[in-house]
Amino acid sequence: MSETTIGGGAQAASTSLRNPNTAAAVRVGLAGLIAAALLALAFSLHDTPGRGAAASFSLLVGVALGVIFQRGRFCFFCILRDYIEHRNSSGLFAILSALAVGGIGYVIVFGAFMPNPSGQGLPPDAHIGPVSWVLVAGGIAFGLGMALSGACISGHLYRLGEGYTRAPLALFGALIGFGVGFFTWYTLYVETLSVAPIAWLPKTFGYGGSLAVHLAILSVIGIFLLRRAPELPAQAGGKITLQRLYQSLFVTRWNPLVTGALVGVVGMFAYFRVSPLGVTSQLGSLTRTTLNNAGLLADRLPGLDTFAGCATRVVETITNNGFLIGGLVAGALAIALFTNRFQLSRLTLRGALTALLGGALMGWGAMVSLGCTVGTLLSGISAFALSGWVFGGAVFVGVWLGIKLRLPE
Repeated sequence: MSETTIGGGAQAASTSLRNPNTAAAVRVGLAGLIAAALLALAFSLHDTPGRGAAASFSLLVGVALGVIFQRGRFCFFCILRDYIEHRNSSGLFAILSALAVGGIGYVIVFGAFMPNPSGQGLPPDAHIGPVSWVLVAGGIAFGLGMALSGACISGHLYRLGEGYTRAPLALFGALIGFGVGFFTWYTLYVETLSVAPIAWLPKTFGYGGSLAVHLAILSVIGIFLLRRAPELPAQAGGKITLQRLYQSLFVTRWNPLVTGALVGVVGMFAYFRVSPLGVTSQLGSLTRTTLNNAGLLADRLPGLDTFAGCATRVVETITNNGFLIGGLVAGALAIALFTNRFQLSRLTLRGALTALLGGALMGWGAMVSLGCTVGTLLSGISAFALSGWVFGGAVFVGVWLGIKLRLPE
């Protein structure tokens, strides 16, 4: 074969790859392969001894969250930034919707687990934590970390599937932050957390009264935010067609209320079948196991293993939470490829350093707060825990400070 022919063939191949139809076929094909692999893995886990239905279900929950987060742009930092910088409250309605649906769902689940909430115990594994200055400090640190790194931990996970190059550095920074948190835990627990109150609304108001208070608070916040809600675009009438359905599902951003409601439903089923939603348990366990194996951390940390939330422990395997995280990233990647939203972002030295530092702040904040914006905030508030509201308020303050101080993203 002559050199001219080789060059001509290479040029033809390059032209073919640049062809929009060819590129689209490759993207859709890759998305289909990922989806098929996830389904095959879920079936395999279901029949694997020691894994079973819990691991399989966790993986599928993660996939569902990845799709919902990506299509609805459900990132706590992005939502708060839009409100603080642009006075656009539309994204906040996704959070309110998730909390409203989640609260209703949790009442149903609580009723099955613990018919009488007035006793001494708390619902199993629910994100109900101690309220103290440590929780406030953890929330503010987490919010500052979000502003520095450009997303919350769950946001980095789903944006990792979109090709966001700062995400791996932020997540690695979170591992470092967890390590710092483990080393500060003993002092914080002995001096503060061991005597801090744990407030759970159903003990005082019962399930019905707690749900009424919960929905009333969300309604008041929603009415206040309506002043900052942008005008919705006019919807064209007509019949529902495949083209319009495709446009709604895969082209336009999902409605915030629908996105939040879906997150709330997924959260309810996740708690009922396995555990409350959270995305930091496996990350924290990875750091804790590494430090333990290196002889730098004790097997048990006082009090830590007695609290509910995104629990960390010394493990040598992938936990159910690990499968959820993996499913979240893979689900976001599949839908991003299918909808042509995967693109590697440009990484600068400054962006890398701020992502690493922001991740470390989020890791420390999540460790001492027993969870992040998905666990302590979303699952905690849905469970009627005062700790969820306190953490959420502190996170808002942290993000506000980060934006007003013009911390680099």
